[in-house]
Amino acid sequence: MEPIIIVLIILVVLVFIALIKTIQVIPQASAAIVERFGRYTRTLNAGLNIVVPFIDSIRNRIDLREQVVPFPPQPVITQDNLVVNIDTVIYYQVTDARAATYEVASYIQAIEQLTVTTLRNIIGGMDLERTLTSREEINAALRGVLDEATGKWGIRVNRVELKAIEPPTSIQDSMEKQMRADRDKRAAILTAEGIRQSQILTAEGEKQSAILRAEGEAKAAALRAEGEAQAVRTVFEAIHAGDPDQKLLSYQYLQMLPKIAEGDANKLWIVPSEIGDALKGLSGAIGNFGPATGGSGNQSGNSNGSGTERREQPRID
Repeated sequence: MEPIIIVLIILVVLVFIALIKTIQVIPQASAAIVERFGRYTRTLNAGLNIVVPFIDSIRNRIDLREQVVPFPPQPVITQDNLVVNIDTVIYYQVTDARAATYEVASYIQAIEQLTVTTLRNIIGGMDLERTLTSREEINAALRGVLDEATGKWGIRVNRVELKAIEPPTSIQDSMEKQMRADRDKRAAILTAEGIRQSQILTAEGEKQSAILRAEGEAKAAALRAEGEAQAVRTVFEAIHAGDPDQKLLSYQYLQMLPKIAEGDANKLWIVPSEIGDALKGLSGAIGNFGPATGGSGNQSGNSNGSGTERREQPRID
């Protein structure tokens, strides 16, 4: 009885294992290679798949998503015989699971070695300065070579990026000194440009201020001249309206003489020739109102035109 139970248990286990091997669930963005007696049969896509147990076997499961593989720094010699270390990053994707399985033993290692070889060929034709400034050119050239070579492996290289380019230590020191000198030069140029711009703005401000002051002074002088002219016209009109005689003009002239002599700087002043006429007019005016200096005791005053009326004036000692 017991051997029958053991046989049944073994049969159940075998059936369970057969069911497990029959039903294959492939995740999304994945593929599986099926071999029958060691020979490629088909490729299982994502989803539920049925295989023949104990006859079909899963050779390889491949991820069809885009993969990112960083490679370690590789020493590369430039055209000017300088050794630089270059880090690369490859973005690739498996497009044919069968070719990636059977066309190359290890496509990761094959991509790495192909990348290093191609990178040395590209960098070997460039000097250090061009290598440091031509990353896009190097990336495009490297991607073109890799994509063409890996196509038969069922792999598509989407992008190639140079993560870092490290020149020798001595070159790095020289580059830092050069960059520091360039920064100092740019700072000095910017400072000089700022000072020049400030001086230009200051000169423009002073120019505008001088122009405004000159315009103000011109307007003020014009207003003063206009005021003086108006005052002269007013005085002239008043004089002509009052019809002054020679005596009044002579008296006003004499009153202005002390004002001409005022001030410590007036050491010399000129008496015009008209002063004689003014003194004559003033003398005539005083003679009409003052006493006679001759033998008579009275002086004839103002007459009314007939000469008959005389008025005695008081003597002024």
